[in-house]
Amino acid sequence: MQVRRLLHGQVETISGTVYGTIVVLSMLTAGAADYGADPWRLVVIVGSGTVVLWAAHVYAHSLGESVKQHARLTGAQVLGIAGQDAAILLAAVLPIAAITLGAMGRLSPDLALWLALGLGIAALAVQAVRYARLERLSAAGAAVAIALNIALGFVFVGLKALLTH
Repeated sequence: MQVRRLLHGQVETISGTVYGTIVVLSMLTAGAADYGADPWRLVVIVGSGTVVLWAAHVYAHSLGESVKQHARLTGAQVLGIAGQDAAILLAAVLPIAAITLGAMGRLSPDLALWLALGLGIAALAVQAVRYARLERLSAAGAAVAIALNIALGFVFVGLKALLTH
């Protein structure tokens, strides 16, 4: 059941997945220029950067909840927040796998980087579809949500192209 929930997602994970995907796309874009020279460096940057930003997000979310409840959170409550925000980490898995294949020489570094960016854009599109279904948007509303998420992804592709060419 947990695997199914992980793969299918939960209502609460849409925002974390979108946030995590944007974090990953931004790091891929920023590190794209040096990827060919040292591909493992980008793997480490994206992996560690995602973990650090997830931890910062959990910390900030925990502080906010503590203030809202007018009480310190228990360890279990903080762990619950960490689990709820795990979608941020999960959003990095496939793009990191793609650039790792490039670093290992299984794919060309350029192809691996473009694949990672494409996986990020696909994740944004999937989350827009999930959002549209949950909100019962009309076909036009769903199209707008999907187009906005894909456009956001293409901002990073444009930046990557601008920075590396």
